Amino acid sequence: MDTHRRPGSPFQDPTPPILDMTPDGEFRDALPPPRGGFDRALGKVGGVALLLTLAAGGLLLVALAILFVGLLLPVAIGAGLVAFVSLWWRLRRLRRGGTPGAGPGSPPGAGAVRFVVLRR
Repeated sequence: MDTHRRPGSPFQDPTPPILDMTPDGEFRDALPPPRGGFDRALGKVGGVALLLTLAAGGLLLVALAILFVGLLLPVAIGAGLVAFVSLWWRLRRLRRGGTPGAGPGSPPGAGAVRFVVLRR
């Protein structure tokens, strides 16, 4: 006859849990297992790896920002060039068309082109 076995389900943990209470009636947390040198080394290596990951992610974001600026810069220059040519052409047409007061000998600002913005 086995005297070591306890009655009950064979799937139950044979050692009961230890409940450690303070005199105030609160439960204490279990002590963490002691850390060895290998655990400390792994913690430091993990910290360095996390720092390197964050630095690489920051560099990646900077590289993407530079790439997008590089892609948008020609578009902005092209749009500015189109706007400049359009305004230049309109002013040239107005001057050729004989805008009153735009000829030589007229007072300055008499033939100035005025832009009107219509808001709806």
